Amino acid sequence: MTPAPPRTDRGRLLLVLALATLVTLFTATVPLLRDWFDLRVYYGSIDSWVHHGGRVYDYRVPGTPYGFTYPPFAAVAMLPMALLGMHAAIAVALLLNLAALAVVLRLLAGADWRRHGWYGWALTACLLALFEPLRDTFSFGQVNVLLLALVLADATLLATGRGRLAGVGIGLAAAVKLTPALFIGLLLVAGRRRAAAVATAVALGATAFAAGVDPDASRFYWTEALWDTDRVGRLGYVSNQSVQGVLARLGEPDRAVWAVAVLLILGVWALRTRRAAAAGDWTAAFALTGLAACLVSPITWVHHLVWLLPSFALLVRAGRPRVAGALYAVLCTSVVWLWFDDASGIDGFLGSNIYTWITLGLLLWLPTGQLRPGLRTGSRSTSTTTAAPVPAAPAISPASVQTDPCSSATAAATAGGVVPAGRAAGAPSEPTASTLPADLKPQSRSERASSYTADPPPS
Repeated sequence: MTPAPPRTDRGRLLLVLALATLVTLFTATVPLLRDWFDLRVYYGSIDSWVHHGGRVYDYRVPGTPYGFTYPPFAAVAMLPMALLGMHAAIAVALLLNLAALAVVLRLLAGADWRRHGWYGWALTACLLALFEPLRDTFSFGQVNVLLLALVLADATLLATGRGRLAGVGIGLAAAVKLTPALFIGLLLVAGRRRAAAVATAVALGATAFAAGVDPDASRFYWTEALWDTDRVGRLGYVSNQSVQGVLARLGEPDRAVWAVAVLLILGVWALRTRRAAAAGDWTAAFALTGLAACLVSPITWVHHLVWLLPSFALLVRAGRPRVAGALYAVLCTSVVWLWFDDASGIDGFLGSNIYTWITLGLLLWLPTGQLRPGLRTGSRSTSTTTAAPVPAAPAISPASVQTDPCSSATAAATAGGVVPAGRAAGAPSEPTASTLPADLKPQSRSERASSYTADPPPS
């Protein structure tokens, strides 16, 4: 039987402190942090470009073959780092990610966000600290949460009847990283041609601006770097939780098989997102697009799965907190790394790809059109994108830690209202690890900190 949530502020404070202590112990002892690897890639590339006359895509982190892999506009957007030292850049990156996360939670919570109070949001913070993709995003110094905030801002505009302003966030996100470009496809599928045109114009304008700043870098990226898979990482690396990663671990090199799988996924995505948009459920449409983008991208490192956060909010909104809690808990365990050395056999096929199966399952069965009574998305009278993050923060018990209090957190969350989202337990670094030689183990403390396993070196 689930313990009753505390009814007094003192009891709630004690519960929050207990959970915070357990989460701190877990994150300090179980996960291995990424030592800001991706941020060091960004910083080194910008520093070399601005202060030493180097070329953006020529820089490599000392002792590794990994360098900058994002589109040129991303480098232009990061130019302010040239004014900072490395430690200051880390501090700014943390603050920006925290601010972006606050925006994401606020947008997902909707207009009722205040009703959850300090208690509900404190429980949410504890759960955030356990979510592996989010924790990796922070410790790599990645940009995923910033892009998610930009995209969800457009979802809010569409849901609140301010569609004339929509598209800018998606366009900027797509100019920084290619994955969010699928959201332009969502706008087209949903018949929002004006928003799609705005997003396309912003993306192309930003790309053209970057070409004006450094023509040589733009030429190199769009004609060479973009097509050089060696710069990205090893497709079969366990951190790659895309359909391509699944096929690579099966030893299936035929691109035709991958192309067929991608077309099937995009077909399901188009059908479900069109229905969600037609029902005015823009949060669901955007959540489904994030899921599809993770599946069809050739490389989806674990930290890219922050795009799943809106899906968990939708599950809670649809009255399925237990399902949300169970799936969320799995994404806090770093379980895929158990198959880092060998992903063969049935257990390897199922276990090493479990994050992919979760993403695929959500794409197929995520509830849509579950708007709360009285909420008409798409009309100017509404002021929220999605229903408030109602009850049920998932109880999380990562493999090596028994977080019993988290089960209490679930009950407490029911009283306070919590949307699962967050940072969590770790595994090897991403961009790099995905390209690590087979004999190297990012699981070890030193290798994880220095190996580049984040985005294919930021791509």
